Amino acid sequence: MYEQTLLKIIEPIKKTTLTRLNRGKKWKYGYDKDHDIVVLSRTGVIGEIYDIQGFKIALPKPTNVFKHESNKWKKIDQPKELSRIKTIFDWRGYPDEQKEKWHGYIDEEFRRRDEGHWFMNNGKPTYITGSHYMYLQWSKIDVGAPDFREANRLFFIFWEACKADKRCYGMCYLKNRRSGFSFMSSAETVNLATISSDSRYGILSKSGADAKKMFTDKVVPISINYPFFFKPIQDGMDRPKSELAYRVPSTKFTRKKIQSNEKLEELAGLDTTIDWKNTGDNSYDGEKLNLLVHDESGKWERPDNILNNWRVTKTCLRLGSRIVGKCLMGSTSNALDKGGSNFKKLYNDSDVSKRNRNGQTKSGLYSLFIPMEWNYEGFIDEFGFPVFDNPRDGERLGPDGELIDIGVVDSWENEAEGLKDDQDALNEFYRQFPRTTEHAFRDESKNSIFNLMKIYEQIDYNEGSRHAAHTTTGSFGWVNGIKDSQVVFHPDPGGRFKVSWVPPANLQNKQIIKNGVKFPGNSHIGAFGCDSYDISGTVDGKGSKGALHGLTKFSMEDAPSSTFFLEYIARPQTAEMFFEDVLMALVFYGMPLLAENNKPRLLYYLRRRGYRGYSMNRPDKTWKKLSVAEKEVGGIPNSSEDIKQAHASAIEMYIQEHVGHLGEGNYGTVYFNELLNDWAKFDINKRTKHDASISSGLAIMACNRHLYAPNAKVEKQPVGFSMAKYDNKGFNSQIIK
Repeated sequence: MYEQTLLKIIEPIKKTTLTRLNRGKKWKYGYDKDHDIVVLSRTGVIGEIYDIQGFKIALPKPTNVFKHESNKWKKIDQPKELSRIKTIFDWRGYPDEQKEKWHGYIDEEFRRRDEGHWFMNNGKPTYITGSHYMYLQWSKIDVGAPDFREANRLFFIFWEACKADKRCYGMCYLKNRRSGFSFMSSAETVNLATISSDSRYGILSKSGADAKKMFTDKVVPISINYPFFFKPIQDGMDRPKSELAYRVPSTKFTRKKIQSNEKLEELAGLDTTIDWKNTGDNSYDGEKLNLLVHDESGKWERPDNILNNWRVTKTCLRLGSRIVGKCLMGSTSNALDKGGSNFKKLYNDSDVSKRNRNGQTKSGLYSLFIPMEWNYEGFIDEFGFPVFDNPRDGERLGPDGELIDIGVVDSWENEAEGLKDDQDALNEFYRQFPRTTEHAFRDESKNSIFNLMKIYEQIDYNEGSRHAAHTTTGSFGWVNGIKDSQVVFHPDPGGRFKVSWVPPANLQNKQIIKNGVKFPGNSHIGAFGCDSYDISGTVDGKGSKGALHGLTKFSMEDAPSSTFFLEYIARPQTAEMFFEDVLMALVFYGMPLLAENNKPRLLYYLRRRGYRGYSMNRPDKTWKKLSVAEKEVGGIPNSSEDIKQAHASAIEMYIQEHVGHLGEGNYGTVYFNELLNDWAKFDINKRTKHDASISSGLAIMACNRHLYAPNAKVEKQPVGFSMAKYDNKGFNSQIIK
């Protein structure tokens, strides 16, 4: 049974505090700094608190729960009498006694628009935001009325929290095809524009033509089909091509009316517009926006750059330090060199768990990813929930009553299986219908110098729901804090190490002392590779991370063979903390280290602490050929072209033999996806950007040092005795006389 959830219901507030504040109706809509939650309730009372990918959101408490006879969401048709009224002018001419009976209906629709709506769905009270209600109830899309989907419910809750959070510039939504984002964002544009005065709403897409099409085919029809009580006075054409203006039409004040001394009714317009712009870095530059819709933002190809555009348009959403507008951004991703790389960076910079001192993410946006199995047409049941597995217990019906006889997971896997021989087609399928962020940013195979098919086979295996590989995150520490004693490993979710194998007790902290010098006792089992750094801080606060990887080789010990068992990719506050982390890992596993000596502080640190014996010498030279510095601290340079080529070849060899599908249902044992992804995009001409590839390649070279040994000439000296020779044919050796 496949199970997955997009949210966690949490209890971050003491029940007594929650009850007290609810009783006094003290909760205010927006970000609550004291409790680090975003409140969506407008009544002063909150109910359940959701954690959606790290974003904590407090929902209103259930009130006025509507129950349709079908026990699910149903769009309620507008009363026929009201549907005949097209404009506010028609309504004003309507008899007062007829108006009276519709006041309650209209007021309730405005309340739902403002506060959201509760309805019974399959026997459970379910909350949707006002924006979601306007989308479901009053927005006309290509198939008529939208279906209720749980995935879209969480999308709108997340979006409402982005609007409510004064620290947030909006959301960056990573999606699958046909998820409904274009229609949902169009509906939200009309919803907000029709309740705002003196405001401007903008639309951008991967091209000007796409932005125009979204405007004419989605925004305008939704606006036209609004009921009269939600529809402001519109200026210009009924179906404009470039700008939708909610302002007082000048044609209403004609010369004839003025000269005839007729009583003119004072008309109030919003003076709000919706328009679109051609795609470019400076689109909407210098303009003030209340909402910017960024559709297909993962498909901006050169010369257009979504990162440059966002740096410019971000300023359109604020006045000084105050955020006055929001951005609704959503897209699938192109291949990395076709706009996907920039969108990936923007998405990663929008992680809600990583904030600056102002409480903002690096981009200002909040990222959201919903896997395709939650929002794939044809696999959503009548209650809006995905059908993950093949139905077994009774029938599962879709929104239109059609039978769903296969689960979305099996369907997706069947389609992926049919594309396994065409890696680029498979990667495109993954990007269009991603189940993980790894799928969403899958690159084209032609851009990698390594076997990308095997790398992605391994990634998919690691992420597979039925055979997920497990690693443990943790930290190393000296026993009782006494340095140079014994090292222990502590599982810790906040630790900097990831390990897939811990040696048995008899192999831990194994050490050999020769002539007073410490040497690792498990050199025959494996080795480490490291990409170090020398400076604790940098001017821009960035700097590359330190990377450490551990790899086993074939041995007769109780250890897995040819397995990467440890990964460390981090940049602690000081370089010395990194050096100590590396040292503790070496001591715990009892294995040597091969590191680049162009950044020698780590190697000097090991020597100063008495662990020179743990630092390997470069394998391509004899002791006599080493430089003075190399003899002093060990290590291998990264400047030599031969070393660069040997390093890349080592990774290539390992991938070919030990990564991905190995036949007979067996897969490799590289369980670190960060390393696999670094291999996938490795550029030999830009090695400094690939910390994980550098350290892992050095680990491979360290475990196969015999392959890089120089062909040194050996002087043969005659010996004064003869050697016995044996014939090894058959089962028994026979001495040759």
